[in-house]
Amino acid sequence: MRQPAGDARLLGEYADASDVTSVPGDGTPRGRQSLGMHGSESKGLVRLDKWLWAARFFKTRSLAADEIGKGRVAVNGLVAKASRDLKPGDRVEFRYGGFARTVVVAALSAIRGPAPAAQALYSETPESVAAREVALAARRLSPEPASAIEAGRPTKRDRRQLADWNRWSASAEPD
Repeated sequence: MRQPAGDARLLGEYADASDVTSVPGDGTPRGRQSLGMHGSESKGLVRLDKWLWAARFFKTRSLAADEIGKGRVAVNGLVAKASRDLKPGDRVEFRYGGFARTVVVAALSAIRGPAPAAQALYSETPESVAAREVALAARRLSPEPASAIEAGRPTKRDRRQLADWNRWSASAEPD
């Protein structure tokens, strides 16, 4: 509901009637000055879950918040909450894609951009890179789990043979 401009002293530079709306009930004017960023974002800080999503470590912000809620993300060595504000220089440790990663926050962003922009938001520590490469090498050298299964699912005939074997082996005479 648009209302004519009230006292120009209350409105400051937004004394134009088209810029002001009144909140029903309290009568205080709201204008463009109240439409900006709120809370920590106006101070140049970004929430941890939002930054992890913007840096493309997690596909959705809710996945990032779930991992944080499970205690799998630490900031500067302390388990963090999703609402924790990050600042440049913070050290973030988490598991991603089966590997433990440690990154240092280089820049802040609350919006998800292209991959090159996301990579500019952090730098991975050399220890983390080395550990990830060792884990990848071990994974490449380990045998494929599916190759251990030779026959796959038993057929109906195989199941009958197993049932017969189990039936006769259970009724064997004790020593």
